[in-house]
Amino acid sequence: MTLGGLMETSHSGDELARILATLANPHRMRVIAALAHGRNYVSALARELGISRPLLQLHLAKLEAAGLVTAAFELSHDGKAMKYYDTVPFAVTLTPQSIALAARTLTTEEGQS
Repeated sequence: MTLGGLMETSHSGDELARILATLANPHRMRVIAALAHGRNYVSALARELGISRPLLQLHLAKLEAAGLVTAAFELSHDGKAMKYYDTVPFAVTLTPQSIALAARTLTTEEGQS
């Protein structure tokens, strides 16, 4: 199924929980919103969002671990390595039915389904 040109896939319960927990943080929502306009490097993104680079890098790491952003190093014109971040196209549709399907695949703390 497509949603606004994005391929929508069903998520396992653990994936859905990880995505929702990651996006539950207002800073991370702002990072996704800023990157929706196009990729950016850490320093410029930190200035745009008005947060420190260490705090931004913490949030970017969590977004990357959830599969919502990607990172790539590029050399600037003066040879400095710069880490650029971009969003990964994603769509999550929440309905009682989609949550019920995902809930069937949740693992317990012991790793059992």
